[in-house]
Amino acid sequence: MRFVAKLTVILTGLLLTHLALADTQRPVRWVSAGGALTEWVVALGGESSLVGVDSTSQHPESLKSLPSIGYQRQLSSEGILSLRPDILVGTEEMGPPPVLEQLRAAGVRVEVLRAAAEMSALQGNLQTLGVLLGKEGQARELTEQYVKRLGDQQIWVAQAQQRQAAPGVLLLVSHAGAAPMVAGTGTVGDWLIKQAGGRNLAIHAGYKVFSAEAMAGLDPEVVVFTDRAQNGASSREALFRENPFLAATRAAHHQRLIEVDPTLLVGGLGPRLPDALQELTNAFYPTETPFGTKAISGQ
Repeated sequence: MRFVAKLTVILTGLLLTHLALADTQRPVRWVSAGGALTEWVVALGGESSLVGVDSTSQHPESLKSLPSIGYQRQLSSEGILSLRPDILVGTEEMGPPPVLEQLRAAGVRVEVLRAAAEMSALQGNLQTLGVLLGKEGQARELTEQYVKRLGDQQIWVAQAQQRQAAPGVLLLVSHAGAAPMVAGTGTVGDWLIKQAGGRNLAIHAGYKVFSAEAMAGLDPEVVVFTDRAQNGASSREALFRENPFLAATRAAHHQRLIEVDPTLLVGGLGPRLPDALQELTNAFYPTETPFGTKAISGQ
């Protein structure tokens, strides 16, 4: 009995040592690049672990007090290493690659997650972050909630489309009203349009600069736009000042111009997207009872 008791004590001690070691092996000091990814770290309770973020990580407001590592595609190893991080998390959008290699060589763990506008990418990202933060259960719950919200919305959109055709939409990303980039297939912008029940008029892949004449020629019913330098009335004025042909479109004529936060389009599918989708859906189908104010039939 003494042997069994002694063995139990030893095994218990080994187990506790293993758990303590596993806990110490979890990264403590985090740097995050990519707005959506950073927001998920915060949603999983990891904000207190963040010691630096990139310039696209602006939500919640409290992140703005953290040191900035610059734009996610133009990172500097010196700036990041000065923060003494255990880990850098980001997506395939971060770089350049030589900087990531320098960080790895310096002993920083670099986790490259997916930026694809796909639910499978989001599920994988949340699972990875959940393990790194020790919040696997919470990550599963967030995934399930996200899937449900999108599922509810798709039911609503399907019902609305029985009475109204999907509007033709262009999503424009500009800077101070300059020649905008148009969101094509495979982008978060394209995902936003389609998930909200719109029809993306741009069929190219990725983001591409269009002339104002080309955009006007597509004659969108709705223009969704974002300006990385301005917001509100000033961004709309800048857009039309620099691209006057847009004024001839149906979207301009009927005032169906919708501004979205540019940080929603960076770093994959983020936690604020379902709310943004609800606003877009209601704008795409203005004659319907707004989504979110009425129980979905059959539920």
